Amino acid sequence: MSSGTFLRTAAAGLVAAAGLAVAAAPASAHPNPKPPKPPVTVPVRLVAINDFHGNLEPPTGSGGAIVNEAGTSVPAGGAAYLATHLKSLVNKDTAVVAAGDLIGATPLISAAFHDEPTVELLGKLGLDVSSVGNHEFDEGITELKRIQNGGCHPVDGCSPAGRWKGAKYEYLGANVLKESNGRYALPPVAIKKVNGVKVGFIGLVTQTTPTIVTAAGIEGLNFAEEVESGNRAAKLLRQAGVKAIVALVHEGDAVTPNQSPDACPVTPAAGTRIAQGLSPDVDLVVMGHSHQAYICKTQDPAGQDRYYTQGSSFGRVLTSIDFQVDKKTGEVVRSSVVPDNHVVTRDVTPDAATATFVQTWKDRVATVANKPIGSITADITRTAGPSGETPLGDLIADAQLEATKTGGGAEIALMNPGGVRADLTFPQSGSEGNGVVTYGEAFTVQPFNNLMQVVTLTGARLDALLEQQWQSGGTITRILQPSASLTYTMNLSQPIGSRISDIKINGTPVTDTQQIRVAANNFLVGGGDGFSVFREGTGLWSGPLDIDALVDYLGAHSPIAPPATGRITLAG
Repeated sequence: MSSGTFLRTAAAGLVAAAGLAVAAAPASAHPNPKPPKPPVTVPVRLVAINDFHGNLEPPTGSGGAIVNEAGTSVPAGGAAYLATHLKSLVNKDTAVVAAGDLIGATPLISAAFHDEPTVELLGKLGLDVSSVGNHEFDEGITELKRIQNGGCHPVDGCSPAGRWKGAKYEYLGANVLKESNGRYALPPVAIKKVNGVKVGFIGLVTQTTPTIVTAAGIEGLNFAEEVESGNRAAKLLRQAGVKAIVALVHEGDAVTPNQSPDACPVTPAAGTRIAQGLSPDVDLVVMGHSHQAYICKTQDPAGQDRYYTQGSSFGRVLTSIDFQVDKKTGEVVRSSVVPDNHVVTRDVTPDAATATFVQTWKDRVATVANKPIGSITADITRTAGPSGETPLGDLIADAQLEATKTGGGAEIALMNPGGVRADLTFPQSGSEGNGVVTYGEAFTVQPFNNLMQVVTLTGARLDALLEQQWQSGGTITRILQPSASLTYTMNLSQPIGSRISDIKINGTPVTDTQQIRVAANNFLVGGGDGFSVFREGTGLWSGPLDIDALVDYLGAHSPIAPPATGRITLAG
């Protein structure tokens, strides 16, 4: 409408409001206004991955399958298959993004070379930007910056590929701050041009990182609350003139298992809290950390619809998100957002270049990886019974106890379930033969290179430690895997804090004042996973690496049958 027409119309309205007659103007003086032109938009696609954990080879066991849209469990993952699926999704309108834990807790093929193979491959596949995850800090901020910027490892030197050139993608951490001055330790945001429009990305990592990473890994860093940090970063992007904003968040929720990857069976927790709390300036939230696949919709603080998504783990799912951006305003048209989780099936032709790349690194690590270290009589898995106890968790605890008796005086051992990363499977994975366990397979089970330690706790404090298996009002449950020397009763009908009873060591009841030598990895002894009672321990002793404890145990006791899971008794 022209300014003249606006003034005439406004004046007529005032006259009518005063009760005066208004003569109809000639039709030629008031032509019918033209309908507003629809906004000119351009399409943008994001393809996201999270929690890859260096799975260059197809993952095995339960970590190598996922339930598809039809409700069927299918084999999934593997870099060569991932590359094929990714290429089918990428076009000129696309940015490839990630939500952290791309490295850390990786199989030997990547870990042996400080994850340079994984980072190189992701660069080759076109990854543009990623939030940091907690595992990006496994070797500390200095090592993370080396991975980002280049240079050979300060201890192990250059890999067989030569001097490391650095990542082709950018790591973001808007809530990772320097302890000394409160400044950003990593870039908080990045701006990418996608199909001619600016898209801003914010990187956030779970604020619980200090409780799930070794103290050395997060030394000198603070991890601020995610929503407040994300909103501050969104303001930075708006000030830079960026209106289309995506949060890459390494935090997520648990789900009801065995659902379609496109469903939203989440149990609302930290992930949903962040997705609902971030500023209305944030259009989309791409998540990670909880290793689940879901497509969910919520409302932002202004009442607008906003999607939040996650794509499982280990390269088993790619998330595509299509949307339109108003070319004039730069805003995302929220009603145009269409997310979809794609299972990385193995029924496609693997990408040849990627397969060659993976084989090159497999050959480089083969001498170490293929060495037989023991044998098993059947699958030994992470499948939990009603108490949360697992056969593989028990086996590892037994190995850790044996490795810490001499020197550390350990009487019992406890293993965190999150540190058990794969099953030991009976069928051969290569040419070693059924039941044979190789070093590479053992390393995939325990890839952290944590140090075994022993501390003294009283019987009362051991009871308090075991009560910490339920946290955050019972929304988080982490059942520590016990060595055979430790038995106790668990009553889930009792309130948290009163669920553990009848603790025994080698069949003898434990008293409150009894001094007990407890073995665990240095992550737990440092209070990791919320087990703060461990920090009260005295008489600290440090021993071998956890992987060495497992390797030695397999060598000394093979063939090993799956341990019976009767160390924790459920009451009632």
